[in-house]
Amino acid sequence: MTRRARLLGVNHVALEVGSLADALEFYGRVFDFTLRGRAPGMAFIDLGDQFIALSEGREAPPDRERHFGLVVDDKEAARAALQAAGVAVRPSGAVDFADPWGNNVQIVGYRDVQFTKAPEILRGMELEGLEKSERAREELRAKGLLP
Repeated sequence: MTRRARLLGVNHVALEVGSLADALEFYGRVFDFTLRGRAPGMAFIDLGDQFIALSEGREAPPDRERHFGLVVDDKEAARAALQAAGVAVRPSGAVDFADPWGNNVQIVGYRDVQFTKAPEILRGMELEGLEKSERAREELRAKGLLP
């Protein structure tokens, strides 16, 4: 049998947007982020050791089913910022929204999911001390990823 590569994580997600300037303004109202760089028709939002690539020129209609999840340090702060930006989100529970170009985004809190960053990455992102919930630690232990 031929050896298969193991999936290790997501390096980046690419989103099609109508206008880079409008997308950077919209996401900047909701999230505190660093712009990693730009290229013709593209902008890159840093997520520590990962990134989101914004690609200008959305032509496809919105896709109501497809989505991706962003991990944040404070899910409720994201909810409040979305509400302040006039984006429809539930008052509690899940934080799901569609951006102005129809990209569906689900916000999850770092402490509540298995997703984890190495201590040196958290330090570089100035997020030392960001802790996991007991439920998330149990899920990681069950997979042998925590002692």
